[in-house]
Amino acid sequence: MIIMKFGGTSVGSPQRIKSVIELINDEKPKIVVLSAMSGTTNALVKISELIYNKNQNQAEESIAELEAKYGQVINELYTSEEYRLKAKKSIGEHFDNLRQLNTEAFTGIEERIVLAQGELMSTAMTQLYAEEIGLCSTLLPALNFMRTDRNAEPDNYYIREQLRRELEKHPDCRLFITQGYICRNAFGEVDNLKRGGSDYSASLIGQACDAREIQIWTDIDGFHNNDPRVVENTQSIAALSFDEAAELAYFGAKILHPASVWPAQEAQIPVRLKNTMQPEAEGTLISAQVEDKGIKAIAAKDNITAIKIKSGRMLMAYGFLRKVFEIFESYCTPIDMITTSEIAVSLTIDDTSRLDKILYELRHYGTVETDKDMTIICLVGNNIMHHKDSIAKIFAALADVPIRMVSYGGSRHNISILTDMEHKSQALRQLSKYLF
Repeated sequence: MIIMKFGGTSVGSPQRIKSVIELINDEKPKIVVLSAMSGTTNALVKISELIYNKNQNQAEESIAELEAKYGQVINELYTSEEYRLKAKKSIGEHFDNLRQLNTEAFTGIEERIVLAQGELMSTAMTQLYAEEIGLCSTLLPALNFMRTDRNAEPDNYYIREQLRRELEKHPDCRLFITQGYICRNAFGEVDNLKRGGSDYSASLIGQACDAREIQIWTDIDGFHNNDPRVVENTQSIAALSFDEAAELAYFGAKILHPASVWPAQEAQIPVRLKNTMQPEAEGTLISAQVEDKGIKAIAAKDNITAIKIKSGRMLMAYGFLRKVFEIFESYCTPIDMITTSEIAVSLTIDDTSRLDKILYELRHYGTVETDKDMTIICLVGNNIMHHKDSIAKIFAALADVPIRMVSYGGSRHNISILTDMEHKSQALRQLSKYLF
């Protein structure tokens, strides 16, 4: 079994949906995981906010505007009136649901139902188009098998067992289409795997059915060795290890959701990143195989806040760092980077929603300073510490860039450097010049 996940831009127009069908139309058994059409989730977020704020008239206008866009897609996608009518009926039911929610009390549960409509509509339209051209396929409702537990983590046993039961209902079928992103929680309510969760869905499904390969199809031909939005003439990377890919995904490479590496790595299933616009391109293969080639890629993560806690109580003391970390744990705020000295600890976070409360708690232990609007620049490769020439080149490249923090040695795959966001472009270009 192969898992093929297609993102929002890959199903973002009638022509793109047709291209997806061409890519999946072979005899190999596969499960196809689809995101919502590009722009749909943002539109649904807006609709959800309007309903929550009881702006019913504006919500209705937004619903009608989105429905008109889908009507245009339907008219262009299908060639027969029979399937246009089927699609309009199917998609119309989803917009009826949105209008019904616009008249009711609105809570977090209803918000998640609104957001789920995007994936439900994209899969319904794609499945109907597959039927129209005579392709034998089955629509698998993700809400029948994707579930999280009470800790909002994937319920892997449930997913595996329920997916097996769903597949056994169609023993003669080799092509299945399902939704990414959406799931049910431990209480049976409609929920989701957060933004970018379709990648995560694909990896979890691949793990559950012992897939041979997981393919993530987007609008770029794999991981690049630098940010192509900032640096010219970047190159696609042919191969990465799971650890290298996880570091790049976490520290800013947008092509892959960070969580999606873990299930594939745990099950030792290769992940291949491909470009729907250029399917002939090799893309990037992520696997357990490690190639010792020094620094392979650079990624950057913006909107970082650095926090420095300085205290004489750290000197020759124990337990201080535990107390600091417990504050971040109590406010459910992950830490990205950390450096220490005898009397100070500096760390970074990207979630500042509870920053004021965290700073209040930290001031019980010492003097606290913060720097906002920072960027973490992450350099990734295997055994970076063993490539002394590369280390020298990094700091030569950044000679004119003010550096706030450096994390080196925490991982053999990663060197992380913190600087102001205003120096990000300069740093990325200089690093490319010196390293590649």
